[in-house]
Amino acid sequence: MSKIRAKDISQAVREVCLWFPESAEVLAHGSPDFRVRGKTFATYVINHHGDGRIALWLNAPAGAQELYAKEEPKHFFVPPYVGPRGWLGVHLNKGISWKRVAKLVREAYEKVAPPALSAKLGKTIEIEPPTKKLSAADIDPLQSKRAQAVLKTMRRICLALPETSEEQQFGFPVWRAGKKTFAQAYQYRSEDRLRIAFWVGVEQQSMLTGDERYTIPKYLGHNGWIALDVSKHLDADEVSELALFSYRHFALGRMLKQLGAR
Repeated sequence: MSKIRAKDISQAVREVCLWFPESAEVLAHGSPDFRVRGKTFATYVINHHGDGRIALWLNAPAGAQELYAKEEPKHFFVPPYVGPRGWLGVHLNKGISWKRVAKLVREAYEKVAPPALSAKLGKTIEIEPPTKKLSAADIDPLQSKRAQAVLKTMRRICLALPETSEEQQFGFPVWRAGKKTFAQAYQYRSEDRLRIAFWVGVEQQSMLTGDERYTIPKYLGHNGWIALDVSKHLDADEVSELALFSYRHFALGRMLKQLGAR
Protein backbone atom coordinates (compact mmCIF):
# COMPACT_ATOMS: atom_id res chain seq x y z
CA MET A 1 0.00 0.00 0.00
CA SER A 2 1.40 3.39 -0.97
CA LYS A 3 1.97 5.89 1.80
CA ILE A 4 -0.35 8.94 1.75
CA ARG A 5 1.71 12.10 1.59
CA ALA A 6 0.84 14.86 4.04
CA LYS A 7 -0.26 18.10 2.43
CA ASP A 8 0.50 21.62 3.54
CA ILE A 9 -1.62 24.77 3.53
CA SER A 10 -0.51 25.75 0.02
CA GLN A 11 -1.74 22.44 -1.37
CA ALA A 12 -4.99 22.72 0.57
CA VAL A 13 -5.63 26.21 -0.85
CA ARG A 14 -5.23 24.91 -4.41
CA GLU A 15 -7.44 21.91 -3.66
CA VAL A 16 -10.26 24.23 -2.60
CA CYS A 17 -9.84 27.09 -5.07
CA LEU A 18 -9.33 24.95 -8.17
CA TRP A 19 -12.41 22.83 -7.43
CA PHE A 20 -14.72 25.52 -8.82
CA PRO A 21 -15.78 25.35 -12.50
CA GLU A 22 -13.33 27.04 -14.88
CA SER A 23 -11.18 28.31 -12.01
CA ALA A 24 -7.55 28.95 -12.90
CA GLU A 25 -4.41 29.88 -11.01
CA VAL A 26 -2.44 32.87 -12.29
CA LEU A 27 0.69 34.33 -10.72
CA ALA A 28 0.19 38.06 -10.05
CA HIS A 29 2.66 40.27 -8.18
CA GLY A 30 4.39 37.17 -6.87
CA SER A 31 1.25 35.55 -5.37
CA PRO A 32 -1.24 33.03 -6.79
CA ASP A 33 -4.49 34.59 -7.98
CA PHE A 34 -7.48 32.29 -8.47
CA ARG A 35 -9.72 33.49 -11.27
CA VAL A 36 -12.81 32.56 -13.20
CA ARG A 37 -13.04 33.94 -16.74
CA GLY A 38 -10.47 36.58 -15.92
CA LYS A 39 -12.00 37.80 -12.65
CA THR A 40 -10.17 37.19 -9.38
CA PHE A 41 -12.10 35.67 -6.50
CA ALA A 42 -9.16 34.73 -4.22
CA THR A 43 -5.48 35.52 -3.74
CA TYR A 44 -3.15 33.35 -1.67
CA VAL A 45 -0.57 35.46 0.14
CA ILE A 46 2.28 34.38 2.40
CA ASN A 47 4.25 36.88 4.51
CA HIS A 48 3.20 39.86 2.42
CA HIS A 49 5.82 42.58 2.92
CA GLY A 50 6.98 40.74 6.03
CA ASP A 51 3.61 40.67 7.83
CA GLY A 52 4.04 36.98 8.77
CA ARG A 53 0.53 36.03 7.65
CA ILE A 54 -0.48 32.91 5.77
CA ALA A 55 -3.74 34.07 4.28
CA LEU A 56 -6.37 34.17 1.60
CA TRP A 57 -7.64 37.50 0.39
CA LEU A 58 -11.22 36.95 -0.76
CA ASN A 59 -13.43 39.06 -3.02
CA ALA A 60 -16.14 38.82 -0.40
CA PRO A 61 -19.82 39.79 -0.64
CA ALA A 62 -20.83 43.26 0.55
CA GLY A 63 -20.76 43.59 4.33
CA ALA A 64 -18.74 40.43 4.98
CA GLN A 65 -15.47 42.23 5.67
CA GLU A 66 -16.96 44.59 8.25
CA LEU A 67 -18.81 41.77 10.00
CA TYR A 68 -16.06 39.16 10.17
CA ALA A 69 -13.03 41.40 10.75
CA LYS A 70 -14.79 43.12 13.66
CA GLU A 71 -16.37 40.07 15.28
CA GLU A 72 -13.56 37.51 14.74
CA PRO A 73 -10.18 39.28 14.50
CA LYS A 74 -8.40 36.00 15.27
CA HIS A 75 -9.48 34.59 11.92
CA PHE A 76 -10.17 37.65 9.77
CA PHE A 77 -8.59 40.99 8.86
CA VAL A 78 -8.77 43.81 6.33
CA PRO A 79 -6.12 43.12 3.66
CA PRO A 80 -3.98 45.88 2.13
CA TYR A 81 -4.72 47.33 -1.32
CA VAL A 82 -7.99 45.45 -1.87
CA GLY A 83 -9.41 46.05 1.61
CA PRO A 84 -11.02 49.38 0.67
CA ARG A 85 -13.00 47.47 -1.98
CA GLY A 86 -14.49 45.16 0.63
CA TRP A 87 -12.14 42.19 0.30
CA LEU A 88 -11.76 39.92 3.33
CA GLY A 89 -8.48 38.55 4.70
CA VAL A 90 -8.60 35.03 6.19
CA HIS A 91 -5.86 33.67 8.45
CA LEU A 92 -5.27 30.06 7.41
CA ASN A 93 -3.03 28.94 10.26
CA LYS A 94 -4.95 30.12 13.32
CA GLY A 95 -7.48 27.36 13.70
CA ILE A 96 -10.23 28.25 11.24
CA SER A 97 -11.91 25.12 9.85
CA TRP A 98 -11.30 24.23 6.23
CA LYS A 99 -15.00 23.54 5.80
CA ARG A 100 -15.56 27.21 6.62
CA VAL A 101 -12.71 28.30 4.35
CA ALA A 102 -14.31 26.44 1.46
CA LYS A 103 -17.65 28.11 2.17
CA LEU A 104 -16.04 31.57 2.17
CA VAL A 105 -14.18 30.84 -1.06
CA ARG A 106 -17.45 29.72 -2.62
CA GLU A 107 -19.09 33.02 -1.70
CA ALA A 108 -16.21 34.90 -3.31
CA TYR A 109 -16.41 32.73 -6.43
CA GLU A 110 -20.16 33.22 -6.74
CA LYS A 111 -19.70 36.99 -6.48
CA VAL A 112 -17.70 37.15 -9.74
CA ALA A 113 -18.62 33.98 -11.65
CA PRO A 114 -21.32 33.97 -14.35
CA PRO A 115 -24.61 32.63 -12.94
CA ALA A 116 -24.46 29.66 -15.31
CA LEU A 117 -21.22 28.48 -13.68
CA SER A 118 -22.44 29.05 -10.14
CA ALA A 119 -25.51 26.95 -10.95
CA LYS A 120 -23.23 23.96 -11.55
CA LEU A 121 -21.65 23.97 -8.12
CA GLY A 122 -23.69 21.57 -6.06
CA LYS A 123 -22.44 20.73 -2.58
CA THR A 124 -19.34 22.66 -1.50
CA ILE A 125 -16.12 20.68 -1.47
CA GLU A 126 -14.92 19.28 1.85
CA ILE A 127 -11.23 18.47 2.14
CA GLU A 128 -9.00 16.76 4.65
CA PRO A 129 -7.27 19.53 6.61
CA PRO A 130 -3.55 20.00 5.95
CA THR A 131 -1.26 18.37 8.49
CA LYS A 132 2.15 19.37 7.16
CA LYS A 133 3.45 22.71 8.42
CA LEU A 134 5.14 25.22 6.17
CA SER A 135 8.81 25.62 7.04
CA ALA A 136 10.32 28.96 8.07
CA ALA A 137 11.89 29.18 4.60
CA ASP A 138 8.49 28.49 2.97
CA ILE A 139 7.07 31.48 4.80
CA ASP A 140 10.14 33.68 4.36
CA PRO A 141 12.74 32.53 1.79
CA LEU A 142 15.37 34.64 3.53
CA GLN A 143 15.22 32.23 6.47
CA SER A 144 16.92 29.51 4.44
CA LYS A 145 20.43 28.44 5.38
CA ARG A 146 21.86 29.89 2.15
CA ALA A 147 20.09 33.23 2.58
CA GLN A 148 21.24 33.54 6.18
CA ALA A 149 24.84 33.02 5.09
CA VAL A 150 24.49 35.74 2.44
CA LEU A 151 22.89 38.14 4.93
CA LYS A 152 25.75 37.54 7.36
CA THR A 153 28.25 38.59 4.68
CA MET A 154 26.15 41.59 3.65
CA ARG A 155 25.97 42.80 7.25
CA ARG A 156 29.69 42.44 7.73
CA ILE A 157 30.42 44.47 4.59
CA CYS A 158 27.68 47.10 4.69
CA LEU A 159 27.64 47.84 8.41
CA ALA A 160 31.41 48.40 8.43
CA LEU A 161 30.88 51.61 6.45
CA PRO A 162 30.35 54.91 8.35
CA GLU A 163 26.86 55.74 9.62
CA THR A 164 25.14 52.73 8.11
CA SER A 165 22.18 50.78 9.43
CA GLU A 166 19.99 47.83 8.49
CA GLU A 167 16.22 48.16 8.20
CA GLN A 168 13.26 46.37 6.63
CA GLN A 169 11.57 47.65 3.50
CA PHE A 170 8.64 45.77 1.94
CA GLY A 171 9.65 42.76 4.02
CA PHE A 172 13.27 42.64 2.84
CA PRO A 173 16.48 43.87 4.50
CA VAL A 174 18.03 47.08 3.20
CA TRP A 175 21.20 48.84 4.25
CA ARG A 176 21.24 52.60 4.48
CA ALA A 177 23.88 55.30 4.37
CA GLY A 178 22.25 57.79 6.70
CA LYS A 179 18.65 57.75 5.44
CA LYS A 180 19.34 56.54 1.90
CA THR A 181 19.30 52.90 0.82
CA PHE A 182 22.50 51.78 -0.89
CA ALA A 183 22.11 47.97 -0.76
CA GLN A 184 19.39 45.38 -0.37
CA ALA A 185 18.77 41.64 -0.42
CA TYR A 186 15.64 39.90 -1.60
CA GLN A 187 14.13 36.65 -2.81
CA TYR A 188 10.61 36.47 -4.18
CA ARG A 189 8.66 33.34 -3.39
CA SER A 190 7.68 33.03 -7.04
CA GLU A 191 11.36 32.79 -8.04
CA ASP A 192 14.16 30.47 -6.97
CA ARG A 193 16.72 33.26 -7.01
CA LEU A 194 18.39 34.99 -4.08
CA ARG A 195 19.62 38.42 -5.10
CA ILE A 196 21.45 41.42 -3.69
CA ALA A 197 21.20 44.84 -5.30
CA PHE A 198 23.25 48.03 -5.44
CA TRP A 199 23.29 51.33 -7.29
CA VAL A 200 25.89 51.32 -10.09
CA GLY A 201 24.56 53.89 -12.55
CA VAL A 202 23.07 53.35 -15.99
CA GLU A 203 26.43 53.12 -17.79
CA GLN A 204 27.69 50.37 -15.49
CA GLN A 205 24.40 48.49 -15.85
CA SER A 206 25.02 47.78 -19.53
CA MET A 207 28.54 46.53 -18.80
CA LEU A 208 27.56 44.27 -15.92
CA THR A 209 24.61 42.62 -17.64
CA GLY A 210 27.05 40.96 -20.02
CA ASP A 211 27.50 38.58 -17.07
CA GLU A 212 24.41 36.39 -16.71
CA ARG A 213 24.55 36.68 -12.92
CA TYR A 214 23.54 40.33 -13.20
CA THR A 215 20.08 41.61 -14.07
CA ILE A 216 18.37 44.97 -14.03
CA PRO A 217 15.78 44.79 -11.22
CA LYS A 218 12.17 45.82 -11.54
CA TYR A 219 11.12 49.17 -10.11
CA LEU A 220 14.70 50.27 -9.34
CA GLY A 221 16.45 49.45 -12.59
CA HIS A 222 15.61 52.70 -14.32
CA ASN A 223 17.39 54.55 -11.49
CA GLY A 224 20.67 52.77 -12.15
CA TRP A 225 20.43 49.75 -9.83
CA ILE A 226 21.77 46.29 -10.59
CA ALA A 227 20.89 42.91 -9.03
CA LEU A 228 23.40 40.10 -8.51
CA ASP A 229 22.26 36.47 -8.27
CA VAL A 230 23.94 34.94 -5.20
CA SER A 231 21.81 31.80 -5.01
CA LYS A 232 24.86 29.56 -5.38
CA HIS A 233 27.96 31.72 -5.16
CA LEU A 234 29.02 34.95 -3.50
CA ASP A 235 32.40 36.61 -3.94
CA ALA A 236 32.94 38.82 -0.90
CA ASP A 237 35.46 41.02 -2.71
CA GLU A 238 33.01 41.59 -5.56
CA VAL A 239 30.24 42.46 -3.10
CA SER A 240 32.54 44.80 -1.17
CA GLU A 241 33.35 46.69 -4.36
CA LEU A 242 29.68 47.01 -5.33
CA ALA A 243 28.67 48.07 -1.83
CA LEU A 244 31.38 50.72 -1.60
CA PHE A 245 30.54 52.15 -5.03
CA SER A 246 26.86 52.41 -4.13
CA TYR A 247 27.62 53.79 -0.68
CA ARG A 248 29.78 56.56 -2.11
CA HIS A 249 26.91 57.61 -4.38
CA PHE A 250 24.48 58.11 -1.48
CA ALA A 251 26.71 59.04 1.46
CA LEU A 252 26.90 62.59 2.79
CA GLY A 253 30.15 64.53 2.71
CA ARG A 254 30.92 63.97 6.39
CA MET A 255 30.46 60.22 5.91
CA LEU A 256 32.87 60.18 3.00
CA LYS A 257 35.40 62.06 5.12
CA GLN A 258 35.09 59.39 7.80
CA LEU A 259 35.57 56.73 5.14
CA GLY A 260 38.68 58.45 3.80
CA ALA A 261 40.17 58.80 7.26
CA ARG A 262 40.21 55.05 7.78
